[in-house]
Amino acid sequence: MSISTRRVRAIVRKELREYRRNRSVVATMAIFPLIFLIQPLVVVLRAPESSAAALGQMHVLLYMLAIPVLVPASVAASAVAGERLQGSLEPALTTPIRREEFLLGKALAALVPSVGIAYVVYAIFLAGAAAFGQPAVTAAILQAPDILAQLLLTPLLALVSIWIGIGISTRSSDVRVAQQLSLLGCLPLVALTSLIAFDVIHATLGLALGLGAGLLLADAAGWRIVAPMFDRERLVTGAR
Repeated sequence: MSISTRRVRAIVRKELREYRRNRSVVATMAIFPLIFLIQPLVVVLRAPESSAAALGQMHVLLYMLAIPVLVPASVAASAVAGERLQGSLEPALTTPIRREEFLLGKALAALVPSVGIAYVVYAIFLAGAAAFGQPAVTAAILQAPDILAQLLLTPLLALVSIWIGIGISTRSSDVRVAQQLSLLGCLPLVALTSLIAFDVIHATLGLALGLGAGLLLADAAGWRIVAPMFDRERLVTGAR
């Protein structure tokens, strides 16, 4: 299957322009990171040095992996349903663009700001912990394997969340319903990262490698699974 990068880039540019004009999208992208930044930052700033050993076993930083799961979920859920509501989907589907190119452009447009926001929030957390936290507490929480996991797993988790959202969006005619279902569909990923963060599931190298491989497979499969769900005729005519 041949993919036109020019058409994909055109969709990405169009989507990014829409994000900048749509305040609700910006607000959605800002709310979830703030929620998941406050908890670990408060833990670091309030923890006494005597708690460093216990905190070192909890991998609190991994709690913030919920950010790349939740930030793109509602945005991706409006990728198709939102265009149907605005009446801009039909003109787009009358162009030569293939559904795979259309969906890939939508996914990349949601991925870029989501990953960027997640990395910025991580940087704020690292800077705040280093500047204001107790040295022993900061050293216990800011472990190199956890930081590496953040860097590597963030785009993988975000893309899985995006494919879930876009898949739901192709089958829904109501943006709010699509967003709610998308967030609900992403909750297992949030639960998994939280269980690892609080050491209910013990973090190991094998677990990290297995999770990374599983996410890679899910990302690759997501595009193939969602594309057949994108029925041009049904979307244009409004049939269910």
